[in-house]
Amino acid sequence: MSFIKLTDLDLAGKRVLIRADLNVPVKDGKVTSDARITASMPSIEHCMKAGARVMVMSHRGRPEEGVADEANSMQPIAENMSEKLGKNVPLIKDYLENAPEVGEGEVVLLENVRFNAGEKKDNEELAKKYASLCDVFVMDAFGTAHRAQASTHGVGMFAPTACAGILLSGELDALNHALAEPARPMVAIVGGSKVSTKLTVLEALSEKVDQLVVGGGIANTFLKATGKNVGKSLCEDDLVPTAQALIKKMQARGANIPIATDVVCGKNFDENEPAVLKDAGDVEDDDMIFDIGPDSAKELADIISKAGTIVWNGPVGVFEFDQFGEGTKVVSMAIADAEGFSLAGGGDTIAAIQKYDLYDKVSYISTAGGAFLEFLEGKTLPAVAMLEQRAR
Repeated sequence: MSFIKLTDLDLAGKRVLIRADLNVPVKDGKVTSDARITASMPSIEHCMKAGARVMVMSHRGRPEEGVADEANSMQPIAENMSEKLGKNVPLIKDYLENAPEVGEGEVVLLENVRFNAGEKKDNEELAKKYASLCDVFVMDAFGTAHRAQASTHGVGMFAPTACAGILLSGELDALNHALAEPARPMVAIVGGSKVSTKLTVLEALSEKVDQLVVGGGIANTFLKATGKNVGKSLCEDDLVPTAQALIKKMQARGANIPIATDVVCGKNFDENEPAVLKDAGDVEDDDMIFDIGPDSAKELADIISKAGTIVWNGPVGVFEFDQFGEGTKVVSMAIADAEGFSLAGGGDTIAAIQKYDLYDKVSYISTAGGAFLEFLEGKTLPAVAMLEQRAR
């Protein structure tokens, strides 16, 4: 991939518009998790130190497009950024009508881009309005790089210069490191409730990896594909043949999908439900599988310990309930202790990393969910394609 990097440009006195991903949870007017804001700060601070006139824009929430509403305002994010920078970051609401005057080394935050009609449809007129605000457009929102929208794609086509921010560059470098020429053996851990939502990822990874670990509800579908009873567990019966085909396909090239030999069950999905350990062949009709057992967890830990590259997306059990979290904990700790390059992404994955305090033990943690998965699938991300086109 070839694109201009923010760090390659002379920014002094330039009007710089940064598209960041500042879509963070807010409660009672306060940001409750600022990981995405923190991840976006290096590009913002780099531009300020270089003497640029910095404007930052992002979406937040799912407002009705073209309608400004207080509940989805960027004001709480402006306050959080102000605290981080130790200086006031004004929120600018009428920037499309009145281009903001920003001093050199100063920064302003623009109001929610989704308040602008045409944002999601990548409206050309809106994209040109964004582009007219700047000399340099910086795409730094990897979390929205898979969407062709006016603030992520269109603006970059019309801005005088378009480049990749520090966060986006880091994300793409890490993904390429893991996927383009991975150190072997390569292991992917894909958890989640449904095969259908991750089917294209599983199919893409099944052609690349040496071991494809499936977890959560996905694992139940694969367990059923090997002839085991999964009781009332979350399972997609119509995708059992697909799971069987994936197992055969990987075996044919000497690769493997490890299937659990022991599982942890309950009768009800409840945080107080007792955990019962069973052999995978002993699941009853009224059982629900909520985790893998210790033998299966140990097998996965052994596989991970020998891996040269580990790609992790999703837990292997209902780790929110501690009695069904041991499998995810063992797998997480194995990833943390492994010497191979580890790449993790997705909301539930980051929740597990937080729960088991593994932030500094995973080689690279992606801020993205959808874009991370689409990159794993081998799809072209519109914002990245735009950056490559502009570099040419």
